[in-house]
Amino acid sequence: MLYSCAIWRISLMASKPHRLHHLAGRTELSTAKRVRRTMTTQSSISEAFTNYTDYLNHLNEKRERVVKASRDITINSKKVIFQVHRISKDNREEVLEKAEKDLAAVTDQYISRLVKELQGSDFWKLRRAYSPGVQEYVEAATFYKFCRTGTLLHLEEINSTLLPLSDPSLEPLQINVLDYLLGLADLTGELMRLAIGRISDGELEYAEKICKFVRDIYRELLLLAPKMDESFDMKTKMDTMLQSVIKIENACFSVRVRGSEYLPLLGSDNSSSFLLGMPDIEP
Repeated sequence: MLYSCAIWRISLMASKPHRLHHLAGRTELSTAKRVRRTMTTQSSISEAFTNYTDYLNHLNEKRERVVKASRDITINSKKVIFQVHRISKDNREEVLEKAEKDLAAVTDQYISRLVKELQGSDFWKLRRAYSPGVQEYVEAATFYKFCRTGTLLHLEEINSTLLPLSDPSLEPLQINVLDYLLGLADLTGELMRLAIGRISDGELEYAEKICKFVRDIYRELLLLAPKMDESFDMKTKMDTMLQSVIKIENACFSVRVRGSEYLPLLGSDNSSSFLLGMPDIEP
């Protein structure tokens, strides 16, 4: 009995170093795994940070190109507007043909460059960068369309002209409703200047047509503006639009009421002037 107990104690003492060694090995293996896991996590974070940095750099570079394209669109769209303002009774077709060619050049050269930059991407992220140019383009296009046909150029018509500029396999750039409405609000200012110019040239009926058109735009936008909570620009432009409407109305009213007091230019013998032969209006 004593002999058996002694053997058991000896075997137990002999097995302890093996178990301690086994436990130590497991501990070292677990530590190594934790180190590898930590290194892998740090590597993943570093890689994700690098990718995000590259994305931001790429986005900033794209934004700079988009701003440049938007600036070019603004400058050349203003040239179209200035061209349309040269319109008169004598050169209407000539002026509008030149404006049509200039507008087509803006679309083909500058809008197409903006489309190539933004198609297939989340272009709404860069809206602040290209919105000013798009608004000016909408203003020029709608201004030309009114002077050509006396009607409004709708958003669907503008966007349809942009589709051929895009790669069919990518999401096309489309002008959103807000930029269209903001451009339409700016249009009323140009129409006010046009109406005053037409009155000066004796085209009162044309000025009255412009007045009705601008009044209709203002009335429609007056219903939409309260629902556009995110657009401070539209609320600001509504005040300017109202001033444009008032200026056209006052100009047309003054000519109608006090037309008999206006005299044709000295030396003019044009009997077709709307100011000649107008009876005095009793107060």
